[in-house]
Amino acid sequence: MPTRPRPSSGVTIGDVAVAADVSRATVSRAFSRPELLRPETVDHVKAVAERLGYTANRAAQALSTGRFGNIAMVVPDVANPFFPPMVRTVQSRAEQADLAVFLGDADESAEREAKLAARFSPQVDGFILASPRLSAERIWELADKRPVVLVNRDVEGIPRVLIDSSGGMTEGVVHLKRLGHRRIAYLAGPRDSWSDQQRRAAITRAADAAGMEVEVVEVGRPSYTAGRSAVSALVAAGATAAVAFDDVVSQGVLAGLELRDIAVPRDFSLMGCDDTLAALTTPAMTSVSAASAAAGTAAADLLVRMLETGRAEPERLTVATHLVVRATTGPAAG
Repeated sequence: MPTRPRPSSGVTIGDVAVAADVSRATVSRAFSRPELLRPETVDHVKAVAERLGYTANRAAQALSTGRFGNIAMVVPDVANPFFPPMVRTVQSRAEQADLAVFLGDADESAEREAKLAARFSPQVDGFILASPRLSAERIWELADKRPVVLVNRDVEGIPRVLIDSSGGMTEGVVHLKRLGHRRIAYLAGPRDSWSDQQRRAAITRAADAAGMEVEVVEVGRPSYTAGRSAVSALVAAGATAAVAFDDVVSQGVLAGLELRDIAVPRDFSLMGCDDTLAALTTPAMTSVSAASAAAGTAAADLLVRMLETGRAEPERLTVATHLVVRATTGPAAG
């Protein structure tokens, strides 16, 4: 009968070296610094290790190489549907680089974000901070300790990936003007959100250029409940159309309008942003595309490259957006 491999706790790096006919250093590098070896050597060592049931000891590797094989990703609200596609692409790219991902939910709090960063830092090789609420000074402090890549936060000197909503927002304003709307509302997100700051500016510029009025309605933390509660302010503003900070808020607005017997789009037009839930609403929501998955891949690529080369280039990558027209926008009423 064939012998069963010993459990991973009993298989040593020396066992793998003997079975693979390579040195112990080569086995170590295959798991900790594979870029130093030929790809075929790495594949051979890992195949032998898997057959023997060997699992690399991350703690021991960290002591000898200073590398943990982990990265951390912190998001402001893991329940917001904008972030899961981004998290998935970061995990996929990390797995290709033999890295594990620690995920932290900051709950829209800069202080919680700082606490998560402090707790993760002794265990990870680098960070991806998505839409961080931390001050620029605290981000620089973290970047002095570990490589950091930002998503949707423009901090000079830190590598970042920015989803440029301005193109899609401008298309949205032009679309509403063509439908005859002259007074619109913007349901704003958190003021310390870089995305919200960009979207406020973009819709204001586009409305001014189109000769339209825009009323900013403060929503705060984006949520379904906040969107539904904002309907009174929309009605009071006299707007015939609204653009929401994200699709979660727009879903709440849609429900609030229905409670008031205001039909969409016959009586009122509505646009979301991020295009995460828009196709699932009834009626299907016009929305600005999100590209969050593409941003996650780009951010992970930046961080992996920083870890492999040991160099941090202050790159500033942008991901373009566009308007996706569906069924919630129509001609202005009356």
